[in-house]
Parts: sequence; structure tokens; C-alpha cells
Amino acid sequence: MSEINTTDLMSVCKRRGFIWPSFELYGGVAGMYDYGPLGCALRNNIVEVWRSIYKGREGFVEIDSETVNPREVFKASGHLDEFSDYITYCRECQAPFRADHLVKEFYENPDVLGPRELDAAFAEHGVRCPECGGELGPVDEFNLMFKTNIGPGSARVGYMRPETAQGIFVNYPNLYRYNREKLPLGVIQTGRSYRNEIAPRQGMIRMREFNQMEVELFVDPEDKDWVRFDDIKDETIELVPNTTGEMVTMTVGEAVERGIIANRVLAYFVYTTRQLLVRLGVDPARLRFRQHLEDEMAHYAADCWDAEVLLSYGWTEITGIADRGCWDLSRHAQFSGADLTHFKRFDEPREMEVERVRAKHKALGPVYKGKAKDIAAAMESLTPADVVDGKVTVSVDGEDIVLGEEFFEVSRVTEKVTGERVIPHVIEPSHGLDRIFYSVLEHAYSYNAEEDYTVLRFRPEVAPIKVGVFPLMEKDGLDDVAMDIYRAVHTSRVEAYYDGSGTIGKRYARMDEVGTPWCITVDYDTLEDRTVTIRDRDTTEQRRIPVDDVPAVIDALLAGKPFSEL
Repeated sequence: MSEINTTDLMSVCKRRGFIWPSFELYGGVAGMYDYGPLGCALRNNIVEVWRSIYKGREGFVEIDSETVNPREVFKASGHLDEFSDYITYCRECQAPFRADHLVKEFYENPDVLGPRELDAAFAEHGVRCPECGGELGPVDEFNLMFKTNIGPGSARVGYMRPETAQGIFVNYPNLYRYNREKLPLGVIQTGRSYRNEIAPRQGMIRMREFNQMEVELFVDPEDKDWVRFDDIKDETIELVPNTTGEMVTMTVGEAVERGIIANRVLAYFVYTTRQLLVRLGVDPARLRFRQHLEDEMAHYAADCWDAEVLLSYGWTEITGIADRGCWDLSRHAQFSGADLTHFKRFDEPREMEVERVRAKHKALGPVYKGKAKDIAAAMESLTPADVVDGKVTVSVDGEDIVLGEEFFEVSRVTEKVTGERVIPHVIEPSHGLDRIFYSVLEHAYSYNAEEDYTVLRFRPEVAPIKVGVFPLMEKDGLDDVAMDIYRAVHTSRVEAYYDGSGTIGKRYARMDEVGTPWCITVDYDTLEDRTVTIRDRDTTEQRRIPVDDVPAVIDALLAGKPFSEL
């Protein structure tokens, strides 16, 4: 078998209707692809496997939030100020380039370099324009978000979301109530995100409009365990810790005990990501989990791991799994003023010193007279966090009243309390759907140069077409029997394909090229004994089975029954 040739693979994808370059009629747009019929089927199957794990096994809930967000959301999240890449232009041909990509062969982690360091790196290493050899201009920041306006005019600025996560964070109060104010709370979301990439040049690995499968798990900051951790603690996993940079294989439990992975819940979902990717068809021998280096780790993250697969592009991140701490909810609470906490109930009441806002009744009475009692009650329902610049605001009878420190004080008192309010921490496995899609394609791709024969060895669960149904000849009633079998097999769960043209060998080849696991042929013996031939894609082995058993046989094969046991 030959090495992966991405040109050949992309040719198969285009010819067979997996993916097409977007807007090809008008010359195309870099970093944008359309999914064809088989691509949609493969992508949807990947999403359903992901759902079966998170929504099924783990019991997470699913939402679908807006793709256009107001400016305030991304100011709070930090995207407005920080979500940039460094750009440089060729002084001669004006071609734009992402600056850190031009020096990646000289630095282990070039994306941590600043503009001046990148300018210096260009000079030190003689880096020039890859297109024409011209001199590069100064490095500058380029924000990757697509800007728009919400409504007519420019009164409300909005942005296309660069990730799906913020839609989950801003819906935390609704989700928290839906979950009956309990933690842990797991939420999933899949959908489009948008990043105005400077110079996307790696096919589906770097796209301007892409799909994500986002998972956000809100947990008690003091309880980072997981109920099913013991089920996987003895399983092995391939890790690249940031302390050594070398790949090691160890059990999940050992990784936590040695402090390589920060906690049990994060380790559980690192391994869950491995289970997902292998189940989808990623080759486990070409899969590893790399811990972020200290200088690439977000300042608020307790730990972060990337699932990386070995592709023709090299080791490539397709999923990130992070313990994001309380950063996200804290920021949205700060910028929105909303309560994004969790009430953590104690097993037994505890005596604790707490800060309370206390009204100065003697000062309120003479000034507010009949309203003083209601103002005092409203004031004492506040928390010290509601004191801003020495003032609090209360609403009484529809009127907002601003009160200075002459009317209240913040004092520490000892009380018996039944619980405390904490800001949940977030565990985030974030899956790049398009990158996973391409990884599954490349790892399934097999080409025999001697025979000029291509096979996509998809896992049956994700294969866009599960069964090909052929009549040996489209006459003598063979086509009628084949069509009856097609109708019996073709369901919402099983995509079947009827093909009656060309030789049987060419029909097998067409089905192998699109990854169909099994093909059924109706021949003249079928008319005599009511049996058909079923062929396995990977072994090319064939068996005779009764016509009436075909749907049950396909179900059994999809459930994992070996073909050799038919």
C-alpha cells in the first residue's frame, strides 16, 4: 500500500460527493468547503456516535444557541481583546501570511512569540515570502472574528461566534434551573463557528467556517471526581506530558496518581475522548494526547490536553480537553451582573463567619419615613458583591434608590449556614468536527497502486452507506428481488444503495471506494433457493444467506458480529 497522497484522497472525496470546495463556480474561497451527500451522511454519523456517548451514556443535555452574538458576550469572554493571530504581508506581491507559521521550523512553539520576536525571527533566519521571495513587512495583530451589525444601522454590534462554548456559558442560569440547581451539570452543543483565518492552507484542518461538537461540564470546584472513573482507571493511554515532551503509555489511574493529569474528572474525559475517536475510526497507533506546554497553557486553566492524530500534515490537534477553572462564569458574572453561582448545600449546618449588608435603621427612618422598612429589607437581601463604589441600589415600589454608606454597613457575623455559593469550574472537551471528519477519512483511506484500487475502510457505524444491493442482471426478476431487499434494508438507521449498472466487479469497486462495509448480490440461484451472496469489504469474503434473513444479518453485523460467524 502506498503512503497517503492527499491529492488522491481529495480527488476521491470530490468525485464521490464527500466534500467539495465552496463556490468553485466563482473560483472558490480558501478555507471553505461544502459537504456533499456522502459527506453529510458521514458527518452526521460521527455526530450521532458523539451524542450516544455524551447524551446517552453520560446523561448530558443538549442545547442549540445563536451563531450571532452581541459584542458584550465577546468582551466578557476575552475574544474581543485577545482573539487574534499575528499577520504579515509580502512587500512585493502583498500576499498575507500568518507570521508564526513562517517560523515553525525554527521554534518548538512559535505561537507564543510576540510581534517584535517574530520580526526578529524573520531577520535572523532569513525568512522571506513563500510565494515570490519578497521581503516581509512588519508583524501586526489581526482579530479573527467576523463583525456584523444586529438590526438596521450600527446601533448594536455583533460578531459571528468563533466557538460554540459561549452559548452554553451565557445560558448557565437557565441550564442550572433546568437541572434543578444540582451539579455536576453536563451540556453539549454542535454547530457552526466562524474564524476569519489569515491564510488557511491545510484543507479541512484550518477552515474559516467550521463545525464543533462542544462539551461543557460544570462541576463543584472541590469535587473533581467522576462516578464512572473506576470503570476506566486501569485502561492505558498514550500521553505526552509537558515535563518531558516524550510519549509514554500508562494507565489513566496512574496518570492521576502521579499528577500528570490534574484530576480524575479531567482524566475520565481525556480517556472518553480516546474511546470516541477510536470508535469513529481513528487509528489508535496514530493517536496521542499532548499536554499543553507551560507557555501555551491559558492562565486560568488548571490543565489542558490535546488529542492529536498523525496525518499527512503531521501530528494535528483535533480535540482539546481542558479544566478551565471558574474563568468563564466569573467573567460573564462580572460583565453582566448576573448570579452564576451554585448553592452548595452542606451535609449538616456549619457555624461560619460571613459578611452581610446591614441597614442603618436610625439613618433610614428620618430620610425615607414610610419606605424605610422596605428599603432596609431590600438592602439586607443584598451581598457585599452588590456594593459598588461604596453604594448599593435597591428597587422599592418600582423605584430604584441609590444609597450611600451612611445608610448601610458591611459587617462580619457568625451564623449557622446550610451551604455556600460557589462558582462552578468547567471541564471542556471541545471536538473539531471537520478535523475529526478528515482524520477518519485519511485513516480509512487505502490505495493499492499495483491494482489502482481504492478502499475507504470506515467503521460500519459511521460508514455513509452500510449496504450495497445489486442484481446480477437487471432482468428476469432479479431486479425486482434486489429492489425488495433494498427496501427492506434501507431505514433511517441503515443507508442502503441500489446499483444495477456495470459488471459486478465495477460495482464492488464503487462501493469499496465510498467505504460500504457489505454488498449483497441477487443472482439466478436466488430464484431457485431464495439465497443471496453477501460480501465483506475488508476481507472480500463471501457467504450465502437467506433473502428473508438479510435485515437481521445486517443488524447483527452492525452490532459487531464477525462476518466469519455468519
